[in-house]
This record gives sequence, C-alpha cells and structure tokens, in this order.
Amino acid sequence: MTLRASVVGGSGFTGGELLRLLTQHPEFEVVQATSRSYDRKTVGRVHPNLRELDLRFSSPEDLESVDVLFAATPHGVSMQQIDAFFDSAETVVDLSADFRLSTEQQYDEWYDGHVCPEYLDRAEYALPELNRENLPGADLLASGGCNATATLLGLKPLFDAGIMAGDEQVVVDVKVGSSEGGAGGGDASSHVERSGIVRPYAPTGHRHEAEIEEFLGLSVSFTAHAVDMVRGASATCHVFPSSPVSKSDLWEAYRASYADEPFVRTVAGGGGVYRYPEPKVVAGTNMAEVGFELDPKNRRLVVFSAIDNMMKGSAGQAIHGANVALGFEETAGLDATGFHPVGAP
Repeated sequence: MTLRASVVGGSGFTGGELLRLLTQHPEFEVVQATSRSYDRKTVGRVHPNLRELDLRFSSPEDLESVDVLFAATPHGVSMQQIDAFFDSAETVVDLSADFRLSTEQQYDEWYDGHVCPEYLDRAEYALPELNRENLPGADLLASGGCNATATLLGLKPLFDAGIMAGDEQVVVDVKVGSSEGGAGGGDASSHVERSGIVRPYAPTGHRHEAEIEEFLGLSVSFTAHAVDMVRGASATCHVFPSSPVSKSDLWEAYRASYADEPFVRTVAGGGGVYRYPEPKVVAGTNMAEVGFELDPKNRRLVVFSAIDNMMKGSAGQAIHGANVALGFEETAGLDATGFHPVGAP
C-alpha cells in the first residue's frame, strides 16, 4: 500500500531533494509540501527540475493527515512543532539537528538548549550503517549532519575491527559545498564570494563533533572548509593508532563493515584518475565512498570519505532510514547511478 507523505519546508534545497526522491519512490505519494514564502505557488516555480509535479506549496499551519512527514526545516523549528507533526503523521523524519543527540545537556552545550527533551529518547539516528538495528518500527527519525555522516562512515570500520579504541588522536578536515548553507545561505554562499575559495568557516567547535562523539565515543579535532563546489562533503581523517596497522588489516576492516552495505563502497588507491573517494563521483547518488592510506614514517593512518551532502548527508539518508523503519526495500527510490563525466558537483 502506498503511503501518503508530506514535506515541511519544501522550498529549501533539502526540501526540493526530498520531493525529487519521494516522487520517484514506489512506496510514497507526495500529497503536501509546505512553505511560508511560496504559499500557493507551484513547486516547479522554486524547483525547476520538478516542473511536471502537479503540486502547490501550502502553509505549514495547514498540515494534512499523512502517514509520513519529512521535516526539512532549520534547526529549532521541529522541536517547537513536533507535537503538531505527530498530530498529522504517524512517522516523522526530521532532517534538522533537533533530535540527533541523546540528552538535553548535549543541546545545552552544543546548541541553544532544547524545548522538548522528552522526545530525545524516542528519536533514532537515521544513518542505517550505524543504527540499522534500532530503526524498524521507529516513529521519530533524525537524519544525521552531512559532515558527521562523512566522518562517521570513514572511521566506523576502525572501531568495528578494534584498530581504534577511542583514545587515539584524530584530526578531521572536512571540505563542503555551498548547498550545505541552504537556500538562504547569505553572502558567504553566493557564487561571487564562493568562487575559487578554500575558506575555513568552522576552525574549531563545529556542532557535528557532538554526533561523532555520540556514536563513536571519540573526541576529534575537527575543522570545516567551504570550497568551490555546490554538492559534496569530503572528509580527511588523520588517525594516529596506538598499535601498528597493515594495509591488509585495513582492507579486512572495511570489507567486514561494508561488504553488505548497498550505499558504501571502498576506494583505496586503485588505478585510474579517481584513486580515492571524491564527492564528484557520488554527486546525485546516495553512495558514500570510503578509503585509506598508510603513512608508516609518521605512524599515521589517513582515512578518506566522500558523500553528496544533499543525498547521503541529508535527503537520501532520510529516505534510506525511512525505508528501514517502515519495512521497505532499503534501496527503494535511491538506486540512481551517478554521471561521468560531470561538471562541478
């Protein structure tokens, strides 16, 4: 049976990506997309790739009764509206940071507090590679942050294999595209200011550190750079393991973690031009690429990961998590293959 779905905050970049995916999903029928700014305007006016979608934006105050509600709103909105969301839907999938962390204390430390902490125990992190066993039947899903997603996927096999125990020094450098700033990203995201840059915008204290610490039990030294691309997040993690590690150890670890994962592939120094993970290769897909290289001289392990921040780091992850929670085929609506060659993602 097809489930009725709505997208709250449908006029933003993430909302548009959700609408694109849901309209191609065999198990969903999109019946509502909300936007304050574009109330009663056609979806195609804002998202030209969806001009054939016969749907107009409606006010977020007039939520329809649906099976699944996807919330693509800025941080702080969902926590204030969560009761209304559950009044209109049986399952809520939130793409903001409002329900990613476990405790009210974490939100006090990393954000500006939380107005409905009673929902935090109810929420499940929507990244199936980390939390698949807890997703079936969950009615509140929290899609992970794109920078955290890239980092977590890169480092997870090291913990699964016991190569890391959580007390090692780890330095993470993430480079992200302009779409991470959203449709209202401001001057810093404009093409004129963004063109040709490699700009540190969160040298220390990035909020996604909280997610990494939450799910790996690891404190990292994290820096994010804005770079001249639209889509994509690329994480380079410098790890200093306490014991020697061989290349075969790493291949065994990554294969063990991801051999059966439909949306993760390991790319580690093979042939051709794209020898390590690159956002350009996964643009428009829900794939994540992970890889590694050894630096024996400095007792260092370098881990690479690349995702499309709008897909695996946001809307695609939300759909994947919803598929697992609702008992659908995991790859439903997400089996698109990327393009090559392609311009800047």
